[in-house]
Formats: sequence, C-alpha cells, structure tokens
Amino acid sequence: MTDDTTTDLETDQVFDLTEDDSEEIEDAPVHPWNLPGQWFVVHTQAGYEKKVSANLAARIQSMNMEDKIFDVVIPMEEVVEFKGGRKQVVQKKVFPGYILVRCHMDDESWYCIRNTPGITGFVGQSQKGQKPTPLSRREVDTFLSAKGDGQETAARRKPKLEYEVGEGVRVKEGPFADFSGQVAEINADHMKLKVLVNIFGRETMVEMDFSQVAKL
Repeated sequence: MTDDTTTDLETDQVFDLTEDDSEEIEDAPVHPWNLPGQWFVVHTQAGYEKKVSANLAARIQSMNMEDKIFDVVIPMEEVVEFKGGRKQVVQKKVFPGYILVRCHMDDESWYCIRNTPGITGFVGQSQKGQKPTPLSRREVDTFLSAKGDGQETAARRKPKLEYEVGEGVRVKEGPFADFSGQVAEINADHMKLKVLVNIFGRETMVEMDFSQVAKL
C-alpha cells in the first residue's frame, strides 16, 4: 500500500495516492489532464472541505482503492486582502462546497466516494444511477490553475463604482473568466464584489475585484 502525502492545509489539499503519477518529471509538471483517470466534481458540506478530503483519503486507503482513486483536491487561489490597514496575500477556496477527485469511475470507486461522510453527491449526475460527467479539458485548465501571486491584483487600477446589487456581469479574468453572474454584494471600500456565479449547475458566491468583471 502506498504512503499518502498531504500538502499544507492552507494550500491545495492534494492526497496523491499513486506511486508513479509524477515519475520522471523533468522541467515542467505533468498537466492534470494527462494524468490517469478523469476529474470529477464532488459536492460537500460547506465549510468542511478539508475534513471531507481527509475522510475520503482515509476511506480510499481502508478500501484499497488507490489503484482507482488517485487525487483529492480543494482548488485554492491567492487573493489580496486588507486587514487593519495592511495588505495581506491569503489563500482562499475557489468554490466553497466542492472538491475535485481524479479517478477511474466504476461502481466501486463511485460507491467509495459517494458514501464518504460529508459528501452529498457528484455534480453532473442528472439521473439516479447514472454515472457522473467528468470535467472537460477546458474545465480542468480553469479549475486546477486557479492560483496567483497577489501581485496582479494589487497592481490593478481601481475602476469607478458603477455596479448595483442584482446587476448582471461577465467575468473578464481569473479562474471564472467568461462566466456570467449577478452582483449580490458590493464592498466599495475595498473595491470588491460578491457575485453569484452558476458553477456546476449551482449558484456559488465568488468574491472578485471590480476590475475582474464587466457589465453585460
């Protein structure tokens, strides 16, 4: 049985349960799309993503599913926040309430994942008994590259306050580029918006800078 490895809890939560996924990597890491298996989105209890990921990793080990379920990831991104008048770069979940799982999907892996405590279901499973739909190449690129160093955010020009609650907007940049949503909250002091974005068929609240969105 292979050893599980877990990254720092404040960064991406990755439980690598294979022996050879990263073998002979030279200059650049292997693209997530090219790794064995397919990527699926799993809905969890909001606020318990880390605990659910740990539960699933333990369940994979106890059920000897390492040859079918390879990675469990909580996508994170770096954002700039101002606290007490000081700028801080912090890690935030890209979409709270969801984790990504890379696996070979069959009845055994489905059962292992679906019956893990804290997991409420797969996204993309329209009918009971139907296998969930894996992420596309574009979605893998989007959701597994949601990182930044905070510099771009800090350097953006502050746009004018021109949005209203309930207004429709299009995301111009970042991990949700080309998504549309609706303004739910406005923080004029920090020039940020909270936007309801339809992700995986569910509306999810995402915080963005004014400069990251445009009016529809």
